[in-house]
Amino acid sequence: MSGDGLPPLREVIARHGLAAKKALGQNFLFDLNLTRRIARAAGPLEGFTVIEVGPGPGGLTRALLMEGATKVIAIERDGRALAALADISAAWPDRLTVIPGDALETDYARLADGKPAKIVANLPYNIATPLLVGWIAGEAWPPFYEQLTLMFQKEVAERIVARPGGKDFGRLSVLCQYRATARKLFDVNRSAFTPPPKVTSSIVQLIPKPKPEPQCRLDVLERVTAAAFGQRRKMLRASLKSLVPEPEAMLRDLGIDPQLRAEQLPVEDFARLAARLRT
Repeated sequence: MSGDGLPPLREVIARHGLAAKKALGQNFLFDLNLTRRIARAAGPLEGFTVIEVGPGPGGLTRALLMEGATKVIAIERDGRALAALADISAAWPDRLTVIPGDALETDYARLADGKPAKIVANLPYNIATPLLVGWIAGEAWPPFYEQLTLMFQKEVAERIVARPGGKDFGRLSVLCQYRATARKLFDVNRSAFTPPPKVTSSIVQLIPKPKPEPQCRLDVLERVTAAAFGQRRKMLRASLKSLVPEPEAMLRDLGIDPQLRAEQLPVEDFARLAARLRT
């Protein structure tokens, strides 16, 4: 038995026939010490509703409950996992709610129901980036959650936290860092999973900024980054022509070197460009 009185995860998976499905982007973590490390990284959890995506057999779910989450709401698409999650719910009465459904079609703010919330998840690789963009690009800001603690493929994690000047810095970097403080916490070796993925994973934490500065409309910021990084080898004076017929004058007026390339421009300058294009 584990610290919560439930059987080891390998036994749970064998009992319920939960072989990971590649089509669902599943890779299961069996090590409760590791899942508890992830849960602690998101802490403190007392007083919070914690929303989890893709719990599978419930390794992280159990860790979140053991580390003090007042309520866990888990969205699971794979019907095979529901019986295993029901066992966890029975062991933690009134603290776990399992919602069968598609994570990409879930109304997360409604689930939080106005209560303090965090999202903590070992995200299925195949939907990780769309989910993140949905949470970070929401119209309502500040958002309903106080923190995101998420697992990604390492290459995606590096893009989220990348600083200007490198090849990893791109549209996702700007979007995430404009609206949140993003940092990579630690890597998770592929050997920790069953089946092992082909890549290393990383835990990333994003804490939303109450009022991102300089202020700009997010849809305009997304247009600016799409133009700039869509032709990232070109200088800004050329790549931004799809937005402004003569961008060089605007860039100089903002004190931005027109000969810079997109990857060299700080997040704040992208926001200043977006604010100018809105006026």
